[in-house]
Amino acid sequence: MATKKGPKTPMTDEHKEALARGRAEGKAVRDYLEALRANKPRRGRKRTPESISRRITTIDADISNADPLTELKLVEERRRLVEDLATLGNKVDIEQLEKSFINVAKSYGERQGISYASWREVGVEARVLRSAGLGRGD
Repeated sequence: MATKKGPKTPMTDEHKEALARGRAEGKAVRDYLEALRANKPRRGRKRTPESISRRITTIDADISNADPLTELKLVEERRRLVEDLATLGNKVDIEQLEKSFINVAKSYGERQGISYASWREVGVEARVLRSAGLGRGD
């Protein structure tokens, strides 16, 4: 038979503040890492709106004469290109995200047990980590 639990003790203000701080720090770290991933340099030629539009025009012309399998592939490529074209102009203010990251990286990393090497492996630059107060020994 299960025992009855006593009344729950309410959270202290300090506990609530710690939870809020953790959520805010986690958001700053997540936003910065997502921006790094989204802006990571890719191999090959840089895509421009003009080159994407030219390719979409070519695909539109080729679809009418394509066999069903090729048509499917062209439709998918066009869909991806349209998405790329829509997001190409969306620039992220990485500097502001970097400043927020620098302010919280040390405490977040210590609390979560994240090493300098792990930060570097996910793409955080050494200069950013130095600014945050993290070194190779951390």
